[in-house]
Amino acid sequence: MKKFQDLMTKRWFANTMAGCITVICYLLLSNIGDLLDELSVIISYFSTAIGGCVMAYMMNPLAKFYQKTFFRKISSHSVQWILSICLAVATVICFVVLSLLTLIPQLIESITNFVNNIGTYAASVQKLLENIDPDVSRKVNLRRFVDSSEKILNEVTSYISDNSTDIINFFTNAGKGMFNWLVAFILSVYLLAGKERIKTGSTRFMKATMSPSKYEHTISFLKHCDAVLNRYIVFTIIDALIVGTINAIFMAIAGMQYIALVSFVVAITNLAPTFGPLVGAAIGGFILLMVDPKSALIFLIFTLILQLCDGYLIKPKLFGSTLGVPGLLILIAIIVGGRIFGVIGILLAIPFAAICDHFYKENLLPTLERRRAEKNRLAEEKRAVPEDDDGNVGQTD
Repeated sequence: MKKFQDLMTKRWFANTMAGCITVICYLLLSNIGDLLDELSVIISYFSTAIGGCVMAYMMNPLAKFYQKTFFRKISSHSVQWILSICLAVATVICFVVLSLLTLIPQLIESITNFVNNIGTYAASVQKLLENIDPDVSRKVNLRRFVDSSEKILNEVTSYISDNSTDIINFFTNAGKGMFNWLVAFILSVYLLAGKERIKTGSTRFMKATMSPSKYEHTISFLKHCDAVLNRYIVFTIIDALIVGTINAIFMAIAGMQYIALVSFVVAITNLAPTFGPLVGAAIGGFILLMVDPKSALIFLIFTLILQLCDGYLIKPKLFGSTLGVPGLLILIAIIVGGRIFGVIGILLAIPFAAICDHFYKENLLPTLERRRAEKNRLAEEKRAVPEDDDGNVGQTD
């Protein structure tokens, strides 16, 4: 051990280590795409367990709300929690079932109407183009497309028959995905039921492996992370409900069709930061375009106004200053989170960016500043010690 410490004091050893670290960093950065792909493959093995943990964490605030409101008079804490979990699970299941019962008929109706009235829709769009720009209308002839729609339909039918194996595999993978989500949902119920036991075991482990000061510091940081995540999840869902409700009210007043379908799409896509509202506006506009191009244009203008109001009025009121994160950090978090964790990574990109920003400002940066201050103090003390005539520091006769 002493020989190794002596070796570390050599200048050539430090230069060699710096060169090795530089080469390793270059290799990592030049192959970052492959590393992210490999990391995604590894995470996919635990995707069901991760999904269950995410579902449990997202249902936890709802269960706690039920516990504090509906079951607070029950003396047994365990009975309180079990009843709260059951009511939370029932709420989620009812929401999913009602959403499907509302959306699937409208989706089938919209597809049927589109197929049956494709000629009328094309004529309406063509007329709109003629009113906007006759030159563009002559270049983009949608009537010609409609005339050849039967040929296109035959080609689509031939493609389906020729690629039946791939289509079957697609639906098989979709079925496996739905089964995995079902297993994750069941796992989330078990995780919620055993929350106190998991919390107690984690606390004992941290106390056994950490010093008291380190333990208190870690608990404080975890409580902050929990507060940020809970606040973000709850108020993001509330914000999506507000935006979807306002959109439905406007569409009802304007006399538009497919109110439930479009408003649901707008609310769901509003959960995703930055790019979500754009996707919702595009999908909703396309659905309405097939019915009435004028309604689609009005919808897009209203969506732009609604998103501006949401970004500058509704969200600041809901979130306050607790999630003040730089825009660049949010964008990086969305890209990396989406690449590694998919949709869940995109949805949770902002709170994780807020946690990283808090950790850097409140933990990492103060620690580095303290270390620098301590080194400067030791250097000042060393310079303050007088030297004798022979150059010996701190020695007296």
